[in-house]
This record gives sequence, structure tokens and C-alpha cells, in this order.
Amino acid sequence: MHRHQSHKPAATALDKKTVVLVGNPNVGKSIFFNYFTGMYVDVSNYPGTTIEISQGKYGDYIILDTPGIYSVSSFNDEEKVARDIILGADIIINIVDAVHLERDLFLTQQLIDMGIPMIVAVNLMDEAKKEGIEVDLDLLSHLLGVPVVGTIAVKKQGFDEIKELLPKAMPGNINPELHLKLHEMLRVVGSQPEALMIMEGDPYVSERHGIEPVEARGDIYIKRREIVNDIIDHVVRDVTKVHRFKNKLEQWMLQPFLAFLIMCGALFVVYKFVGVFVAQTVVGVTEKTVMQGIYEPAMRGLVAEMIDPVSILGNILVGDFGLLTMTVTYLVGLLLPLVFGFYFALSILEDCGYLPRLAVFVDRSLNVLGLNGRAIIPLILGFGCVTAGTITTRLLGSEREKKIAIILLQFAIPCSAQLGVIAALLAPIGSKYLFLYSVVIFGFFIAVGSLLNLTLKGESTPLFIELPSLRMPKISNVMTKTTMKTYHFMYEAIPWFVLGALIVSFLHVFNLLQSIEVVFAPLVVKWLQLPQEAARVFIMGFVRRDFGAAGLTSLALTPIQIVIALVTITLFVPCVASLVILFKEQSWKHALLIWLGTLFMAFFVGGVISHVFI
Repeated sequence: MHRHQSHKPAATALDKKTVVLVGNPNVGKSIFFNYFTGMYVDVSNYPGTTIEISQGKYGDYIILDTPGIYSVSSFNDEEKVARDIILGADIIINIVDAVHLERDLFLTQQLIDMGIPMIVAVNLMDEAKKEGIEVDLDLLSHLLGVPVVGTIAVKKQGFDEIKELLPKAMPGNINPELHLKLHEMLRVVGSQPEALMIMEGDPYVSERHGIEPVEARGDIYIKRREIVNDIIDHVVRDVTKVHRFKNKLEQWMLQPFLAFLIMCGALFVVYKFVGVFVAQTVVGVTEKTVMQGIYEPAMRGLVAEMIDPVSILGNILVGDFGLLTMTVTYLVGLLLPLVFGFYFALSILEDCGYLPRLAVFVDRSLNVLGLNGRAIIPLILGFGCVTAGTITTRLLGSEREKKIAIILLQFAIPCSAQLGVIAALLAPIGSKYLFLYSVVIFGFFIAVGSLLNLTLKGESTPLFIELPSLRMPKISNVMTKTTMKTYHFMYEAIPWFVLGALIVSFLHVFNLLQSIEVVFAPLVVKWLQLPQEAARVFIMGFVRRDFGAAGLTSLALTPIQIVIALVTITLFVPCVASLVILFKEQSWKHALLIWLGTLFMAFFVGGVISHVFI
């Protein structure tokens, strides 16, 4: 083996050296970045969390985080960005997974071949121990030719040692055959990392130097894999051959029938936690006891001392839809606990490693709708809050997928507050009506998604995902992530909620809500065959989706009329806050079409059921 210094100019004493964190997806790079810089980056067990490059400072070093990659190449945008950052690195900290060392060391060896000084952090040593895997770190350091540190990122173990080793980072042992070829290319290029990229056929780096890429990637990769396999044979020892329950569970989560049962169980637990405990028990305290019982009377009394509560301004501030009463109650008493609860559940699913497996399991099914498995996140989140689900569609890979997911969220996903009321209304009238409601909503969901997949232009992206080992979530990490996600959602959503509430308040003050109700009344009575009072229920559903569903409890309806009303209100336009976010996320033209489409289809489907069963 040989070591070859990088031809990158040395930094001057006044320069800050650039330290780049590099690793496969889901190896804990973000935790390292957070530790070095003190900045929060989303620490997630879901692959692909760090989409953009994050930068911070540590002493005399600039720390750069990169997207998770499997090799330094140019096959996708994340790899291109990571490649360009790595090419400019003074020092690399390569984070690898102790459990999947055979996979991760391929990238390590490629980085070594670049000749950049580096340190290898073998993370998840605790997971390796649980798996019965022992790693000889000293021998690994000797074979690679670079400092190697064992770490447990979630406990910050080994981090201080990495800090101490930063000045001692060094280039590693390069394959002698490759070393000779790099010498020849260096005469033309002058930079060892870029010389390697050209030899591996990178068209962008080759074009930068005005030369043709050398198509030697295949031979280099084969030899690199041989080197890695030899290293693994020497440094990794599996001290147990017992097939643990965890390993079986990981396999079950990908077998169709068992995976379906596990998914149903997981979603049932999430529903019981968010839809029952949070949406009913917790919200019952925060909304009814605290906000409506204590806060709103106090606020009305305070405002009454300054202005007339029945004046236009008084109505806008503390009326039925007041900015200081209903709006604050909705945000603090209802939305905040719901969003926090749902993000908490989602963070547990992420950190335990189940969410990526769920994405893989549903991927083929979602392909029918023009989505990949990653879309399961906004769709599940929509059952907590459609507004949050709509915002989360930003993680999808294309505008086409984003549009499909948003339309499905607006059309056929009831939020948890509404879902609780729906369940309460359907439970007493019999299972056949619950079945009818479920079939209609699910069938409509599939039909709309399939139609969009056939008609929308563009292509959907395939699912590329790494399956991490199952692990126990670390509660501090879950709470940190939940808090940050809730904060960012509320920070972004509150202005739009307030705007939506202000619009509704003005409509109410100037009796426009009643006018809209009069317009809807004939449609409700003649087409849906519901009492005229149901028109107001639909209007209230626009203000708050659970208000609409809850309003049905005061009407004398037959079981089939309950189903008709619930189907209509589920497919009905989303609440005003979700509608405002819809217009923010989509162009006005598309948002208006989606809004009018939901309005039309809700009454159309409800009317069809009405005329079939009544």
C-alpha cells in the first residue's frame, strides 16, 4: 500500500481548514455536525434527512455536512453536491456504520484513494455489540492507514477523541496499482481527488479540465471491493450465530402478509395515541377546560373593558370566530397538541427504523397512484393535520408527486380531530354503515390517485432507501426532533391560520356566511336529501373540519343520512387554514382548480350515494 498526498494547496495559517463529514445515508452524520458546531440539524433514522449542505464552525475549522452517499460520483444531484464539497476538503471525517461495515468501507476506500487527510469514525458500536459483531479498530486503522475511532453518536461517545485527532488526520493506504495510474493522471490534472474522478469516468470533472473521462471505473471498483472484503475478513468477527428476534422482525416487516399485519398494528397504535388520547383526552383539557373555560372568558372580559364586544372590531377580535378567542383556542388548544402528538409518534417510527420499512412495503401500492413509498410520510401526517401533511409534501422527489399527494390530502384524508368525531358518529349505527363509508372514501382515494397518475404530465421518482437496523428510539432525540418540527410547523403555519381566521371572521361579521349557507341549502336538501340545517354544518366544516362533523350530532338523521353527510364532509373542501396553505404551496391556478374540484366531487359523490340508497 502507498500513501499519496493530495495536490490541493495547503491552507495558510490565517485560513480556516475545511472539515467535511461524509458517510452513507443514516449513519449519524447530523449528530456529529450538531456536536461540532452546536447547530441543530434534523437527527433522523429516516434516510436522506440532510438534503442540503449545512455549514458551521468549530475552532479554526469550518465544518460541512453532506448528503448521505454510497460513493463519490455524479449519478444524482446529492452525489454531485457531495462530490464538489469533498473535492475541496482539507480533512474528511468519514462516518461508517459498525453493523454495515462491509457496505460503508467501499466509500471509505474511495475517499482514501483521493489522498485527502481523513479520520474514520466507526459509529453505532453499541448496535454492533447487540448484533454480536466485534470490530478490531486498531487493526482497521493499520489497514486503512488513517486514525479510526469507535463512536456511539447518540451518547456522544468517542467525539472528544475525534476532536483531538483532527490535527493528526492523514491520507490513507492507496492500492499500489491505482497509485501508479494516478501519478500519470496527476501530470495532466494536478489534483489527486479530481484525477481519481476522471479515472472513474466522471463527465463533469473531465469537462472541467477539457479532457475525456477514462472509463476505468469497473476495474477500480472491482479492486476496491476486493480490498474492502479482505479488510472485513481481518477486522470483523461475528461472535454469535444466533438468529435474533430482531433480525426476524426486520424480515417480517418486508414479507407481504406479515408486513401488512405489522402496518395495521402500528397504525392502530398511532391512531389510539393521536386520534384518541391526544385528540380527545388531551385536547379535551387544553381546548375545552383551559382555552374555552379559562382563557376565552378572560380575554372577552379584557377586551370588553376597552371596546364594545358587539361592534365590528369586537366581533373580529372576540366574536364567535374571533382572532383572540377561537383562533388562539384552535392554535393552542387543538392544533398544537395534535401536531406535537403526531410528530412524536412519527419520530418514534423514524428512530426505531420502522418508517423506512413501511415506505418499502407500500412503495409498489403507491406506484399505482404515481407516488413512491416516501409519500407515506405526508399521507400519514395528514391524518394528524392535513395542513402539516401538505407542507411535508416538500420532501417528495418531483412536482408531479407533490401535486398528487396534495390533491389526495385535500380530497380524502380526514384529520385526527375530524376522524374522532366520524368514529363517534358511525360506531352506534352499525358496522355495515362503517363499511360503506370506508369503501367509498378508500375507493375514491384510489380512483383519484390512479386518474392523476394517468393524466398528469411528468415522471415520478423511484424509491431509493437504506434500511437501518431496528433499534430502541432514544427519548431525548425523539423529544428534540418533535419539538423542533412542531416549532417549525407552527412558526410557518400560524400566520396563514390567522389570515384564514380573519377571512372567516369578516364573512361572519358581514353575514356572508349566512348568504353562502342559503346558496348551499337547495343543493343539500334536493341533491343530498339532508335537512336544510346540514348546509350550516358544511360551512362550519370549512372553518374547522371537526366543527362540521360535530355539527351533525345535533341533527335528526337516519343512519344512511349520517353516512352521506360524513362522506360529503370528508371529501368537502379542507378547513380554511389548509386551504390557505394549499394556495401557498401551489400556483393560484392549480390551487383554485383543486379547491373547486373538491367542492364539486364532495357533493357529487354524496348525492350519488343519496340517490342510490334513499
